[in-house]
Amino acid sequence: MDIMLFHSTYGLRPAVLAAAERLRAAGHQVWTPDLFEGRVFDSVEEAREYKSEVGVDELLKRAILAAAPHSERGLVYGGFSLGAAIAQNLALGDEKARGLLLLHGTSDIAEGSEVDELPVQLHVADPDPFEPHDWLTAWYLRMGRAGADVEVHRYPGAGHLYTDPDLPDHDAQAAEQTWRVALGFLETL
Repeated sequence: MDIMLFHSTYGLRPAVLAAAERLRAAGHQVWTPDLFEGRVFDSVEEAREYKSEVGVDELLKRAILAAAPHSERGLVYGGFSLGAAIAQNLALGDEKARGLLLLHGTSDIAEGSEVDELPVQLHVADPDPFEPHDWLTAWYLRMGRAGADVEVHRYPGAGHLYTDPDLPDHDAQAAEQTWRVALGFLETL
């Protein structure tokens, strides 16, 4: 499977590269575009400030340019938090998308978005301050109306970016379970 994996608002951190290696070890081809052009952050405040300076439209443009050379192949889009939101936007706009793997994040769904039974898997902390229950319920329903085939996996007590071992949110057990389930999902595509 060809996977385009987008980093979180912290930038292209070692955890993202390790995730890509894990996916490659399972036989997948993975690209990890650096949407922050080398910038990596240790605090969410600095990261958000940089994201605001660059702007969401520019980040989406960078993501589209990174995916374009590979999209004819039928990509699985994936990402962490902000990267998940970006991946979702690209997958919903790419008629050849083969799947969507969301880790720690979702995005608004554009009015009129339609996909043909796009397989979607979301892994999220429970509770997650950035993905509250009401939001996730509405998101799930809108994704279903758009034609996506959605699975949601919640991890009670985990922090927002629980798959990153270098962040305080890390939860080793939840992270391992996430990767086990995600790898199984990718095998079905």
